[in-house]
Amino acid sequence: MSWALAIHGGAGGMTREHLTRATDTGARAALTEALRAGETVLAAGGAALDAVEAAVKVLEDDPHFNAGRGAALSYEGVAELDAAIMHGTTRAAGAVAGVTATRHPVTLARTVMEHSPHVLLGGAGAEAFALEHGIEPATQDWLILPERREQLAIMRAAKGGAFDVEMKFGTVGAVARDVNGHLAAATSTGGVTGKRWGRIGDSPLIGAGTYADDRACAVSATGSGEYFIRTACGHEIAARIRLGGEDAATATRGVLAEIVAMGGTGGIIVMPRGGAPIWSLATKGMYRGRISDGTPVEVAIYADE
Repeated sequence: MSWALAIHGGAGGMTREHLTRATDTGARAALTEALRAGETVLAAGGAALDAVEAAVKVLEDDPHFNAGRGAALSYEGVAELDAAIMHGTTRAAGAVAGVTATRHPVTLARTVMEHSPHVLLGGAGAEAFALEHGIEPATQDWLILPERREQLAIMRAAKGGAFDVEMKFGTVGAVARDVNGHLAAATSTGGVTGKRWGRIGDSPLIGAGTYADDRACAVSATGSGEYFIRTACGHEIAARIRLGGEDAATATRGVLAEIVAMGGTGGIIVMPRGGAPIWSLATKGMYRGRISDGTPVEVAIYADE
C-alpha cells in the first residue's frame, strides 16, 4: 500500500484579485510545510494518525489560517477553538469545542481520544482536561491577531451584525493513508467571525466535518458548517463509498452538491482506501495540498488550479 496525505486550509472567496502576493506566497509556503511534516511521518512508515496531527499542528501555528493562532473571533472577541481527530482502523475519535487557552487543539482532541472515556469535551471541562494532561497552553494575546479584531469590528458595525458565512479564512484539516493502509482524519478551526451563543460548527463533530473509516475513506471538510452538519457530510461520503459502491470522487461531488442545493458552500478533502487523495470545492478558492509516495508536493489556492 502506498502512503498519501492531503490537507486544506479553508475554502471561500480567495481569488487572485482578493489575495495579495505576500498572502498567496505565505499560504503556499505554510501548506508545503504542513505536507512535509506529514510526509516525514508517512515516508518513515509511521501511522496516518501521527501524520494528520503533525500536519494540522503546522497549520494551527500559521496565522494565514483560521485555526489556533490567527483564529476568527466570536462576537465577544474571543478565540474559541474546535478540533477533532479520528482513527480509521478502530473508528476511535476525540474532539474539543470552545477551548480558549490551548496552542494545538488537535493534540488536545487526540488526548481526549486516547486518555478519556469520551469523544467530545467542551468549554471549561475541556480546558480542565488540557491542564490535567499537560497540553501546551496559549494565551488569547498569542492566539488573536490584530487583523482578526479589525474584521470583527467591521462586522459588528455592519447593519444586522450577522456572523461571517463567507468563510474568508478557513478551517484547516488533513487526511492520510499510511503504508499499512490505515486512514486518519483531523480538523481544526476557530469557527466563523462573529459567532454567538457558544456556536459549534461541523469541524469537531464526528461524521460531519471529520470522519475516518478504513473500509471507505477519511474526510475533512471546510465551509458553511451548519450545512455540513445537516448532511452528516463525512459519514455520508463514506456510506456512499462503502454501501453504495460509488468511487470517492463521485461520492464527494454528490454530497457537496447536496450542501450547495441546501444553501451552503465549502470544500472537502478525501483520502480513499487506495489511489490518490481527492478534493472538491464549491467556492472561488480553497487552500489545499497533497503528496503521496513517489509524487511531488502539490499546493493550490484558486478553483482553476
